[in-house]
Amino acid sequence: GRIHRYGQAHDPVIILNLVAAGTREGRVMKTLLDKLESIRKELKSDKVFDVIGRLFQGISMKDYLDHTVTAGESEAISRLDGTLTQEQVLALRDKERSLYREGGEVRRELEELKDETEQETYRRLIPGYVRRFVDKSAPLLDLSIEGDLETTFALAPTKARAIDPLLTLLEGYPDEARDRLTVYRPEDRQDAVWLHPGEPVFDGISESIIHRYRTDGLRGGVFVDPYASQPYLFHIALVSVESGPSRGEEGSTVETHATVLNSQLVGLRQTEDGAIEECPVEHLLLLRGARDFAPGQAPIAALARRLVDDAATFARDGVTGRLVQSHRQKIVEELPSRLEFVNRGFDFQAAELAAARARLTDKAKSGDPGAGIELIRVKARQRGLTAVRARRLAELRSEPERVRPGEVEFLVHALVVPTQDPEDAERFDAEVEAVAMSVAASWEERLGADVRDVSRPDLARLAGLPDWPGFDLLSVHPSAERRAIEVKGRAGSGNVILSDNEWAKACNLREGYWLYVVFDCATPRPRLVRVRDPFGKLLARGRESLVYNISPSELIEAAEV
Repeated sequence: GRIHRYGQAHDPVIILNLVAAGTREGRVMKTLLDKLESIRKELKSDKVFDVIGRLFQGISMKDYLDHTVTAGESEAISRLDGTLTQEQVLALRDKERSLYREGGEVRRELEELKDETEQETYRRLIPGYVRRFVDKSAPLLDLSIEGDLETTFALAPTKARAIDPLLTLLEGYPDEARDRLTVYRPEDRQDAVWLHPGEPVFDGISESIIHRYRTDGLRGGVFVDPYASQPYLFHIALVSVESGPSRGEEGSTVETHATVLNSQLVGLRQTEDGAIEECPVEHLLLLRGARDFAPGQAPIAALARRLVDDAATFARDGVTGRLVQSHRQKIVEELPSRLEFVNRGFDFQAAELAAARARLTDKAKSGDPGAGIELIRVKARQRGLTAVRARRLAELRSEPERVRPGEVEFLVHALVVPTQDPEDAERFDAEVEAVAMSVAASWEERLGADVRDVSRPDLARLAGLPDWPGFDLLSVHPSAERRAIEVKGRAGSGNVILSDNEWAKACNLREGYWLYVVFDCATPRPRLVRVRDPFGKLLARGRESLVYNISPSELIEAAEV
């Protein structure tokens, strides 16, 4: 199994699996371990353990142990033997070599994979989200932040025992790291606790917030959207796709519990006329809470209960239904190779049993009493092998039809209303710009550059620049290249406007001036477009009043690859 060794400073890790000897389940487990050890010895390599997870893809040991109880020990062992053979290990190893060696399928697609990886790298918005989450969550959990969220900090209780739920999690780290939390990956992992999704302390904070405020999220809140023309409801729901029970002979159920195959958060925007559309969950993060607003002022609030039911139906039939179809299609595409793989395994097993039968027959003829008993068992397994094969193949073929929608769980309901307050629009735009700045800075940092925010007069002065330098980021690369980067963000898409000051600086710096535009800032996948020398490529083409208006198509046409 895979384990996460949070805070561990020394090897080795010792894992003890306790198995009840003498039970049917124990004998199945022993069969598995014996097969692994036998194959390991025959191949003279521990690599067998590297491929076990892929040999048993989509299958768990729990399935085998359950099968032992419902179908009997011998059938479960036969099923296990058909899945795990030396030939299959070798076949999988050869297949992976063909994928990864020179000229292999993965190698041919390496450049594309590299591009995709680079695209994901610059989308490192997690530190910003974590920092904001911790900042907002700490006081709600009766905790205070001691230190700097931009560097390292500690959490201290403002009420007795408030820190208790996190103490056990912090004890998994060295003493010197427990009071040094950070939202950025530290160079020395023993020096500080890096908070991020999947890390125990961060997950503990998340679980505490969800447990304490779950009912508040479902009760709902009111937010303002400076760009909305009418009130609307916004829902955040957790949707899932699961695999239902498989059917045995005459429709009997073989497995009793559904297995969750995939789950994800979705945002739903719903207007008074009943129209519903998917909307990024991040949309809600950009909105400000409305103060002193009575929900009764918006007629849509009176329809909330009925509209929530409609939203649940949309999430189940529309969103989850689409996920189900996608998952089924994936299974159907992979089914031929999986069927071939299992068939090959049973063919190998049949050959092994035939060889074992011949060997035991010779021993029995020579008077070996134990061989006769074992020979009876081998013959029984040969007789049952065809039925086991048919059952296993039927299970595989039924997988697509067993994929079904899971439950729709609402986590948050919100009433969102328009506002005419210009400060709300400014704040919304500031949030979008903050996301864009994070994306742009992350891109430069990935290239090894020293990046400084110079978007405000005080920050510009610290960098030795005038109060309004005409760009937002100063990036100095290891090669000593200096980039003056103007950053623009858009919640979705739209034109980009540059001021006269920015135009003048672009004109003066030319090749040293870059325009970084981040589209889709209100989604989980912002898109960065980079234009070097925007004056020469864009600004010299035209002018509107005292500003320069550039369309997305013009930006993309001039962008760096």
